Amino acid sequence: MHIILLSGGSGKRLWPLSNEVRSKQFIKVLDNETSMLQRIYAQLQRAGLAEHTIISTSASQRESILNQLGDVTTVIEPERRNTYPAIALACAFLQCERKCNEDDTVVVIPIDPYVGDGYFERLFKLNDVLETYRPELVLMGAKPVYPAEKYGYILPENETEVSSVRGFKEKPDLDTAKELIDEGALWNCGVFAFKLRYMVNVLRWAMHYRSYNDVVRQYSSLTNTSFDYEVVEKCRSIYSVRYDGEWTDIGTWNTLTEIMDKKPIGDVRIAEDCNNTHVINELEIPVVVMGASDMVIAASPDGILVADKEQSSYIRKYVEDIDRRPMFEERTWGEYKVLDLTIHENGLKVLTKRKRIWKNSSIEYQSHKYRSEVWTVLRGNCIITINGRAHEAFAGDTYSIAENIYHGLKAVTDTEIIEIQVGMELADDGTEIKNNPS
Repeated sequence: MHIILLSGGSGKRLWPLSNEVRSKQFIKVLDNETSMLQRIYAQLQRAGLAEHTIISTSASQRESILNQLGDVTTVIEPERRNTYPAIALACAFLQCERKCNEDDTVVVIPIDPYVGDGYFERLFKLNDVLETYRPELVLMGAKPVYPAEKYGYILPENETEVSSVRGFKEKPDLDTAKELIDEGALWNCGVFAFKLRYMVNVLRWAMHYRSYNDVVRQYSSLTNTSFDYEVVEKCRSIYSVRYDGEWTDIGTWNTLTEIMDKKPIGDVRIAEDCNNTHVINELEIPVVVMGASDMVIAASPDGILVADKEQSSYIRKYVEDIDRRPMFEERTWGEYKVLDLTIHENGLKVLTKRKRIWKNSSIEYQSHKYRSEVWTVLRGNCIITINGRAHEAFAGDTYSIAENIYHGLKAVTDTEIIEIQVGMELADDGTEIKNNPS
């Protein structure tokens, strides 16, 4: 059995802590130490499934995944699209690169449920149903604990542990949700199981390919839609497996705060008259909250959110048109925050970053065609190599790096630097990388 873990998303529903690079699954707010990604991967390990897991993601998120999990297998989308093309690409990887048997079972799970370990044990039941009843798809549905308008519902034929599916209902109103639950409907967990052969055939209908690279090259030709619309709704036979354990979709602020610790995160002063209010502050200035109840308040370099918890689930339409570079990113070597971006009348850009490089980690040896840089060490001990010459650097040391000059850094201890980039083009900067001579 192979697991495809979907780790994508544009970072809008948990704005401002999430962005296109640092999506919700990487934010460490569950206990201020563990991200959604780390939690779910640890559960896969306990279930003995991690070694059979591949993670479908975008290029911009790969470094965050490797930073949080270490050496894991990722399948990178050539461009960010919906769940149908992402799953199709991952299946092509299993078929062509892993050389998996087309009779093997594939289970697709989302990154953002908060679940008990029994959820992962239940995945084995999906395989049993595929083997026994031979449907095209098997879904997992959670037993509802209240009538929710925010979830989709699976409508099984009967209320047994395993049942054929007669239909679906997406995010019903409250009265309809109550009726559905009375009829035995289940919350749709977004889990899909099928034989690899099934998706290979779907992909062959969509394109002609002989290799995984063929699929990568033709990726933009795949319909940019969800797996539910492109595949599930066209299936001739679908079964569901009932899951009675803990399940919460924590993809929005109002659901995430249901399982978060009440203790504020960051430099926060919160008055005693604040009830059921969560405050997360990633800025290096204090946040003071008074007289606020049933609210979520989040401050980061990307922006500030002050919202009623129920209303916070509708945040996407208010931030959809915010199109600015991410102000915080995790990398394999550490992390950085953007402190300032100044654009002059002549188009010259000056970008200031504060970088933290973990002990024994390295920033790649590289040059930039269209920008120069100035590095100032704030803290720690590192080796800075410029044009093949290594310099041992300490707090207070400053190095100027011109365009087209190769430079890199290796942290001897945890190190912080200020990096100032200056150029007419900072994003598409003609970066070239080569092996560090030191």
